[in-house]
Amino acid sequence: MKRPAGPTTRGLSVSVKTAKSRSPASTRWLARQLNDPYVAAAKQQGWRSRAAFKLIELDDRFHLIKRGSRVLDLGAAPGGWTQVAVKRGAASVLAVDLLPIDPIQGATMLQADFTDPEMPAKLTALLGGQADLVLSDMAPNTTGHGATDHLRIMGLTEMAVDFAVYVLSPGGAFVAKVFQGGSEKTMLDTLKRHFAQVKHAKPPASRKESSELYVVAMGFKGRPPAAPQSA
Repeated sequence: MKRPAGPTTRGLSVSVKTAKSRSPASTRWLARQLNDPYVAAAKQQGWRSRAAFKLIELDDRFHLIKRGSRVLDLGAAPGGWTQVAVKRGAASVLAVDLLPIDPIQGATMLQADFTDPEMPAKLTALLGGQADLVLSDMAPNTTGHGATDHLRIMGLTEMAVDFAVYVLSPGGAFVAKVFQGGSEKTMLDTLKRHFAQVKHAKPPASRKESSELYVVAMGFKGRPPAAPQSA
């Protein structure tokens, strides 16, 4: 299958003047969007967000999305990663988010909280079996304070790791966004116990000034058997 191409050229730089109704921070964000080749390429190619290219680049490198596989996309809105999973041959794709997601042909949308205790069983049933790949591009609202933002996303990612251990099939993979900050040892130790390979990657589509990284865990060893309960 032909792989979607990423941006190859940059257009002329567009400057944005600060309007009375727009804050300087908002103006900087708008200027960055207007001058981002990935934003332009996403619009041209029909991806719902520039983040689609991050998964494309990760999949090109690690071969995560297998044809006929079951994929669970946590925090999926607006649906860019879900689109990639469908177009790259996954047979069953389930997108979950607290926010509503517009339909994507070939995928199932569910507005729900994945941390609900009933979700592992419910989502496995909707997928038609254990997942082969769990994706998480989730990130909490940032505060601007690096240490606080790092702790928030690590907490979210750790919940995604725990969830993946319940729903993945042996040999499966897990991908999640993290921020650099030095407090991810507990999460990495958990991943190394459950997966044969654990790697960090920063795809080209991830902005250079951003502290985001992606952790890629492959070769899920299977969920350990439950300890017998004492009488």
